Amino acid sequence: MASPSGGTSLAERVEELLAADGPLPIVAAGDPVLRRRAEPFDGQLGPALLERFVRALRLTMQTAPGVGLAAPQVGVGLRIAVIEDPAPVPEEIRLARGRVPQPFRVLVNPSYEGVGSGRAVFFEGCLSVPGWQAVVARHAEVRLRGEDEHGRMLDEVFTGWPARIVQHETDHLDGTLYLDRAELRSLSSNEAMALRWPQPTPERAARELGFELP
Repeated sequence: MASPSGGTSLAERVEELLAADGPLPIVAAGDPVLRRRAEPFDGQLGPALLERFVRALRLTMQTAPGVGLAAPQVGVGLRIAVIEDPAPVPEEIRLARGRVPQPFRVLVNPSYEGVGSGRAVFFEGCLSVPGWQAVVARHAEVRLRGEDEHGRMLDEVFTGWPARIVQHETDHLDGTLYLDRAELRSLSSNEAMALRWPQPTPERAARELGFELP
């Protein structure tokens, strides 16, 4: 899906996307919309249109499936993202990664900062880079500030896998893909992940693929 032309307003672009029922097309890496800093949300979409857009983002995320989706990933350069993670994972993965259920949330104009010096290092993927995963070191704990879809202020600390999700999605709004932060020697296809690297942590992958963990 191509990026919107300069003569099309964001509201018009969203209306075009929502004209077809069902999940929205997800933009793949290589589209410039994924490399631009998204425009702060300041009422460009009226309340009814924003509500419809959020519903479409959630449906698209769930259908993919994924645990987060940012507006630029459907070609809309606004600082809006959604997250949701039922975390249906085995106990050993839950414990190793701190992956706990995360309810559906809408993040508007989010920003984050690391809390403390702790780092968490795991394989990570992206709906805009389908079929691949790579090891990314991220803040183990972050403070997220922003608003929800109703304009209520958010100021919350996230840890574990939820912290990774909010960093990943907020990065999208800054034009950053997870590959920009990844250890590229770890880049693995989904097939290789299932065959070789199903362990909860990436230590074995680091040894056999020849990269160092921070």
